[in-house]
Amino acid sequence: MTVDVLRRPAPAERQARVAVAVLFFTNGALFANLLPRYPQIKADLGIGNAAYGLAVAAFPTGAIVAGLAAGVLIRRFGSARVAVAGTLLTGVGVLAAGLAGSVPAFAAALFLAGAMDAITDVAQNAHGLRVQRRYGRSIINSFHAIWSIGAVSGGSMAAAAIALDLSRGQHLLISAVLFTIVACVALRFCLPGPDTEPAGEETDAAGREPLRQERVTAPLRTGYVLAALVLIATAGTLVEDAGNSWAALYLSDSLHASVTLAATGYIALVGAQFVGRLLGDRLVDRFGQRAVARAGGFVVAAGMGLALAVPTVPGTILGFAAAGFGVATLVPAAMHEADELPGLKPGSGLTIVSWLMRLGFLLSPPVVGLVADATSLRLGLLVVPFVGVLVVLLAGVLQPRRR
Repeated sequence: MTVDVLRRPAPAERQARVAVAVLFFTNGALFANLLPRYPQIKADLGIGNAAYGLAVAAFPTGAIVAGLAAGVLIRRFGSARVAVAGTLLTGVGVLAAGLAGSVPAFAAALFLAGAMDAITDVAQNAHGLRVQRRYGRSIINSFHAIWSIGAVSGGSMAAAAIALDLSRGQHLLISAVLFTIVACVALRFCLPGPDTEPAGEETDAAGREPLRQERVTAPLRTGYVLAALVLIATAGTLVEDAGNSWAALYLSDSLHASVTLAATGYIALVGAQFVGRLLGDRLVDRFGQRAVARAGGFVVAAGMGLALAVPTVPGTILGFAAAGFGVATLVPAAMHEADELPGLKPGSGLTIVSWLMRLGFLLSPPVVGLVADATSLRLGLLVVPFVGVLVVLLAGVLQPRRR
């Protein structure tokens, strides 16, 4: 007999999926409410670019410092509770950053927000993967797509608050209270019980041994797979950062595009990434994580490689779009695989991947900048097709199609 992986989920499981989606939405929206306020904060504090850059770096620094604590907290309190508590404290940090009257206070508030955001991120992914195991099919990419919707909604909410001439305190207090209440309501519908059930716990119809006993559990093998998953997740963040930090600059300075047109490079990347995440779960169920990641790596390498080899404005915009589409499922895939690694405590693999992935986010801008200063930004952006090739080579650690 075989497992009915296409069974209809129970009502409690469907409710839990909606609840996790809500947590991803609130996580994306909270910090996005602060970003459009940065110019006002910088002007009010009267600081230069260097001091501003150091203060803003407190957010990823807080994420790196606190990120490894997520696994311990999840095992102690449960992923859903940790995600909601992290949401509440992220809102406190964002509000404090908006009200800060000095650079140290601003940096300290961002440090708190970054630390809590990192813990929330691991916890919500852990609970999302727990729900996915109940479903018996891929749903994790849809959660990341909803995070993107939350980020856009948060930025739009901030723009509306600015247009209505709300003070930062009023605006960010409304945001913090609103999304904390929403997260607390979502907690009621998350899966009950601890996060300690074995990963891949599906059994056959007779209740015999788990279906994934064929996984190699040797420590050396586990360490190799974990290192490869970190590189795959970091590859996804490097490509995202290339769009965040360098797309508009490359198009405007190197290719002499107008300011308006240059902005479409980043928009093309995140838009294509969103589409890729909407389609990602169906593609993973149809072809398997391994094949989807390899195809994505090839799309990144070919699309951005061609754009850099033959630099034109339309080609470069399409290249960034190809890169965004190609990496859409990489971070969810790495998190999913890490969460099911044998020989690790619950939440440990997911925590390690998330933590080291954030290190890549922190280090990639200066590395690309150093290469650009020494040669050109065009050569610095070769990191994008390079990581596409790296994903193709490392995708073998991901799961093939389930039969």
